[in-house]
Amino acid sequence: MSYSASNRTITDRAAPAVLVLEDGKRFVGKAYGALGQTLGELVFATGMTGYQETLTDPSYAGQIVLMTAPHIGNTGANDEDMESRRIWVSGFVVREPSRVVSNFRSQRSLDSDLETGGVVGISGIDTRAITRHIRSAGSMRSGIFSGPDFDLSEAEQLERVQNAANMAGRNLSDEVSTVDPFSLPAQGERIGSVAVLDLGVKTSTLNFLAERGFEVLVLPQTVTAEDVLSLKPDALFFSNGPGDPAASDAHVALLQECLRAGLPYFGICFGNQLLGRALGFRTYKLPFGHRGINQPVLDKSTGRVEITSQNHGFAVDMPIEGVHESRTGFGNVEVSHYSLNDNVVEGIRCLNIPAFSVQYHPESAAGPHDANYLFDRFREMVLAQTATTGAGDAQ
Repeated sequence: MSYSASNRTITDRAAPAVLVLEDGKRFVGKAYGALGQTLGELVFATGMTGYQETLTDPSYAGQIVLMTAPHIGNTGANDEDMESRRIWVSGFVVREPSRVVSNFRSQRSLDSDLETGGVVGISGIDTRAITRHIRSAGSMRSGIFSGPDFDLSEAEQLERVQNAANMAGRNLSDEVSTVDPFSLPAQGERIGSVAVLDLGVKTSTLNFLAERGFEVLVLPQTVTAEDVLSLKPDALFFSNGPGDPAASDAHVALLQECLRAGLPYFGICFGNQLLGRALGFRTYKLPFGHRGINQPVLDKSTGRVEITSQNHGFAVDMPIEGVHESRTGFGNVEVSHYSLNDNVVEGIRCLNIPAFSVQYHPESAAGPHDANYLFDRFREMVLAQTATTGAGDAQ
């Protein structure tokens, strides 16, 4: 039995699939999306909504994403909620896919998007048990096998999982970044330009920058500091993105040179980790990361608690209290925000140069709007710097 094209999400097929973890645990369910084999780091995301934004977030490249919400796909998919040009997750794990799409904005089913994108998934397994296991044992390599690959021996499937690349040490920026530079015009009064290093940027982030009066110059991750400075931007922005920040030495060097040139800087997620490294602090891998749209963060300057959207498996190693001296000559810095769940650094503020960053996603796609004010803070910082130096190009 199947449903009509207008509301169909899946057919009642019985194709089996299996999720295999690198520690040998196996979970047998049904194929969801494309058939075949996929390998990646298994992580869980706690958002009750926003599955399309999650799937199209480039920060999830190289990862198999498990949704903790039990019912996924009921609102279908559309072009407007795409956060990038394609789906980036390596695989998708859900408890129960919705059989019927019911939303006036839907243009197609989630299942059809997964199939078109070649995303191998699995449904009908105990996602709660897997989440609890990851929280205890940590994120780990895994694989989903369906179609002919389901019939591989258990030993062969496990060997393929254990031979897959670890996320630590991987530089994935070249897989998600734009190849060619492009720009977005400022909306309303133009206050200047911002050079955006695309490490896996979301569409919403670019739109929010444009809405603040910035002409947005989006650059490939291969550019040099000389390339950036030749554009004479009024500010620099590093986006979110996948991979290990410790494997991005070239981006750290680029950022350091631009900071020394006096460019105001704002970074989010991966851009926060790279600012930490540029200031001389190290980064480390979290046991299972922060992923979801309900992560509580404390803003130390206001005492306000923000509920934030997050997606990261690495963090900056820096004491959350006190003022610290940059080990690379950028003056004093402090932690501006931290996680109320585990005290992980969630924001950095430089006290002697115009630079700050946050670990979470203030563009709120998907997620709450608590942190959207940070784009206004960036605008104000750039305007203040322009007024001080008289070097802006605002028109």
